Amino acid sequence: MESSSSKSNKIIFRTARLYAFELTTKDTQGVYELNNDPEVMKYTGEPAFNSFDDARDFLANYDAYEKTQMGRWGLKLSSSYEFIGWCGLKLHANGEIDLGFRIKQSFWNEGFATEAAQASVEYGFDNFKVDYLIGRAMKDNIASIRVLEKIGMVFWKEVKSDLEDAFCYRIDRGDFRKSRVHI
Repeated sequence: MESSSSKSNKIIFRTARLYAFELTTKDTQGVYELNNDPEVMKYTGEPAFNSFDDARDFLANYDAYEKTQMGRWGLKLSSSYEFIGWCGLKLHANGEIDLGFRIKQSFWNEGFATEAAQASVEYGFDNFKVDYLIGRAMKDNIASIRVLEKIGMVFWKEVKSDLEDAFCYRIDRGDFRKSRVHI
């Protein structure tokens, strides 16, 4: 079996400015830096990695791609190949598929989260044939809520889970086709 450090990054999709790919241990530096920015982590409900080695171990053991054919995919700029964050789909135990995204602070307010989120949702509907997808954001995370709304998700319900006091947004397959954002 090939180790994850020797795997190439499988490209999942491309957009006008980005490409999404399966993360490997080659992406440890970018993931470590992303998760160690307090502003990026503010609304995630997750702790930062304690060390570079913890980030590498997380990536080495990340098996969502093999188990579910989806996961949180790395994002790089097409123009420079610079790592800017991640976006992707996560299968929950209840069968729901959740959209998530995390972008480096230096790339906020440039439309990258919206671009990647829209492409991830399209990928989900095209490849997993589900009727709907969800996205969750803490109530105070106005920027993430705005991204969910821009791609056509609508408020569905309040949830309490790993994200305390969160809103859950939803988009149905048919509504996504009607609401596509032109980026």
